[in-house]
Amino acid sequence: MSIDEKLFTVKSVPDKVSHLKPEAGLCCICDSKACTYVCPANVYEWDKENEKLIVNYENCLECGACRIACERQSLGWEYPKGTKGVKFKLG
Repeated sequence: MSIDEKLFTVKSVPDKVSHLKPEAGLCCICDSKACTYVCPANVYEWDKENEKLIVNYENCLECGACRIACERQSLGWEYPKGTKGVKFKLG
């Protein structure tokens, strides 16, 4: 099974607002843009034309890999509120 097929099986309920809040100014001067390739769910995309980070927060697996990899420590991150976010199965 491919990673895309596995990700398709993850159930989540996205909030109306993002729980991921990168600092745009710091993202612009980031050399590696590590968040765009370490995220297993492809949450982050760098828009070269507009020089901004696009955040597809609805896909977030809440793993925290982006926060660890961010060289500028610019990713504001919190768990989704209430009943929103990833629904993990037990057992």
